[in-house]
This record gives sequence, structure tokens and C-alpha cells, in this order.
Amino acid sequence: MTAKPFFIVSSGRSGTAMMVKALAAAPGVVIEHEYMVHLVQPLAVRRYVGLAGAEEARAVLSACHGAAVRYSDAALWGDSSNKLSWLIPDLAALFPEARFIHLVRDGRKVASSYFHKLATECYDDRATRILAAHLADPAGVAAPPPEKKYWWPQPRKDDPCAEQFHRFDQFQRIVWHWAEVNRVILDTLEGVSKSRRYTVKLEDLRSQPSQVARLFSFLGVPRGEQHFPIFARPHNVNRPVDHLLNPQQATQFFRIAGPMMERLGYAGRPEYAVRY
Repeated sequence: MTAKPFFIVSSGRSGTAMMVKALAAAPGVVIEHEYMVHLVQPLAVRRYVGLAGAEEARAVLSACHGAAVRYSDAALWGDSSNKLSWLIPDLAALFPEARFIHLVRDGRKVASSYFHKLATECYDDRATRILAAHLADPAGVAAPPPEKKYWWPQPRKDDPCAEQFHRFDQFQRIVWHWAEVNRVILDTLEGVSKSRRYTVKLEDLRSQPSQVARLFSFLGVPRGEQHFPIFARPHNVNRPVDHLLNPQQATQFFRIAGPMMERLGYAGRPEYAVRY
């Protein structure tokens, strides 16, 4: 029996670890969190900026995810990973029956979580400069090692933020990431049939058992409501403190991500506080 694959794509810090815990408790499901990240994350960045093509991306994904699906004895095999968000066309081509879940969260909470809880693991100044130098001259400047802290996407030349990105502080870079990765997900999922894609907000999963049931139904997993309590409390939190954006951060956030907040339906909503 070959497992049916599914992929949870997001910006990260959006409940991906929570999804793993909930779905892993369901019968017949094997799910990973950022499977083979040391290979996939550099590939995703290189694919996004045009340094890797479809052939290379699909070869790597076939060797990793394809082999895992092939040898799984579960009915469903999934990976919950923001790194896959940049590789949706390749995954869709490799796995014609795969299903995709776009997990969305208010960008203010995502940016705050990345900024306060991942510290130097995400868009710190030094790692960002090192990758920028390599991306600007991939033949002359050696690639950094495949550690998470180095391999975060940076704007392509046609991006409105490309010229000013090198002047962004860490928080602004994180905000750009949230807006751009969701743009990429939304745009590339348009190329996937509606029956194979599903978008859900983390806030709805936390507040509405019916949304959990619909998610599980989309994957063909029964009795989703019983897993609702898993979504009620945050997971993958090494610092259980919520930080609302300060006025400067709020201004920075909406200058960069205001249009995406509109597109995802968060515009006009007050920022909420997370209860741990």
C-alpha cells in the first residue's frame, strides 16, 4: 500500500507543530514536522530566487518525500513545513493526488512570535548578510552551511522591497517573509485543483470545533472534533510570553504587510493576545 501524501504549508509560527500533534493522534496518519529540513530549506530558498530549477527541486523532493511516501505503511503521510511553501508546484507535479492545507495566522502574531522566540535563528543581521552575499554572487561566494539561521528567502529583483531590504531590521525582514510566503502560497495553489487545496485560519481552529472537523474531513480522517482541545493551547513555544506589537513595529508591519492582511481577511481586526 502506498500512502496518500498531504502537505501543510504556511509562514511558520502559525500552528504547524500543533497540526502535527493533532493529526498524529488520528488513526492511519503519519505526519512529520519540517521533514529533512537541512535539505529542503536551502533548496526552497534557491528555488525561490532562481538558483535551482524544477529538475533539481523535484529530484531532491523525490529522494526525500517521495521515498518516505513510498515506504510508509500508513494510509496518509504528511509534512507540516513552512519550507515547502516555496515548492508547491514541484510537490504538485511529483504527487498528482496530494492535498495541500494552507494554514494561515494573523501576521502580527507570526511576526512577533518569530522576532521574540526564535532570536538569531531567523533573519538575524549576520546570517542575512552572509546569504545575501552568496545570492548576489553564487559562483564567487560560497554558500553558507545548511543551518536554519542562514536560509531564509530574500526578495527577488522584481520585488517592491528588493532595494530597501538591506536596510530592513530583523523585524521588518520577518514581516516581509510573512507577506511574501503567503503571496507565494496563494498564487501557486491557484494552479492546484480546488478539490486538493484547503485554507484555514489558526484562529478558527482554536475557537470552532466545526473547523477542526472540516479540516479532518478534507483529509479523509474521521472524528476531528475530538481533537479540538489540542488546538486550544499553543505548542512549540519555548518562551510562553505573548508580545503585542509596539507602535513602531505596528507601523513597520502595515507598511510592508498591509495588503496581505487585506487579502487574508485580517484587516480591521484588533491584535489579540495569546493566552498560555
